[in-house]
Amino acid sequence: MPQSLSKNYIHLTFSAKYRKDSINEDKLSEISKYISGILKNIDCPPIIVGGFTNHIHILCILNKNIALSKMVEEVKRSSSKWIKSLGPSYHDFSWQEGYGAFSVSQSKVETVTRYILGQKEHHKKMTFQDELKMFLKEYQVEYNEEFI
Repeated sequence: MPQSLSKNYIHLTFSAKYRKDSINEDKLSEISKYISGILKNIDCPPIIVGGFTNHIHILCILNKNIALSKMVEEVKRSSSKWIKSLGPSYHDFSWQEGYGAFSVSQSKVETVTRYILGQKEHHKKMTFQDELKMFLKEYQVEYNEEFI
């Protein structure tokens, strides 16, 4: 084949350091837009970015020329630096070191999009830790309970 072709949808989620409720709901939309801009700049088209007060969800298409870990590194580094500029309550903001990344089939993109849009309602019933465990079990990812 004379060209490299790919389309890998990634559902990425990561939390604020110590899973603290560090993100004010009134800033979530602004933060999501900023992260979308970062993704566009590294040619990883965002489908949707959203989350809640202690974590973010991203559904995007992974650029074939960038490793997943590099994409995550750039999103977290750039957004953390920018979030710190939002005011005194954000000066100590940072993201937790780890992340969860899951492949999404084309047929499930709309389902994942709706899921991310419904984060506020979803987290009235489930914590981020329980949500992450649900994904890990669904994708059969082994994990250490101590680090969830």
